[in-house]
Amino acid sequence: MEGIGGGSSSAAPPVNQWLQDSSRLLQYYLDKTTPHSTYRWIGTLVLASIYLLRVFYVQGFYIVTYGLGIYLLNLLIGFLSPLVDPELEPSNEPLLPTKGSDEFKPFIRRLPEFKFWYSFTKAFCIAFIMTFFSVFDVPVFWPILLCYWVVLFALTMRRQIVHMIKYKYIPINLGKQKYGGNKSSASSSSSRAE
Repeated sequence: MEGIGGGSSSAAPPVNQWLQDSSRLLQYYLDKTTPHSTYRWIGTLVLASIYLLRVFYVQGFYIVTYGLGIYLLNLLIGFLSPLVDPELEPSNEPLLPTKGSDEFKPFIRRLPEFKFWYSFTKAFCIAFIMTFFSVFDVPVFWPILLCYWVVLFALTMRRQIVHMIKYKYIPINLGKQKYGGNKSSASSSSSRAE
């Protein structure tokens, strides 16, 4: 009995240790890239370009690309939506400011930018790997899929924009607002100091 269980149990800890070390190393590099959003997105666009070139070169895997497009559209909706949707969770007090006199509440996304980027990049990596297996190359007439995706994208974005207008929120962070104030008095006080 001891000989049967001894062989498999001795092999498990090094594999588990390797998985833990790999996970820790991946998390370390993800943490290092967090403040560099521009470079992260440039890298993702390069990866997306490589994927699109692969699909174009192979002239196949359109169903994988269609599934990728639907998944990315779902991620985009989560990125553009507020954390608490006023339509789904009605309350007595407004969750988003509706008047200029209301207290400023920052827009909190349902899907934060980093998770959006990470899921976006991971989806392209998985789709790229799928292009090396012929089982995923289902023959389809790709112009129909493209037209269907464009219509789906347009209808979904229209609904999302109507929701933004109805509840008066902008999902794009434009930074801290700067007020012009009295520029002439600021420039005249600086000229007097000279």
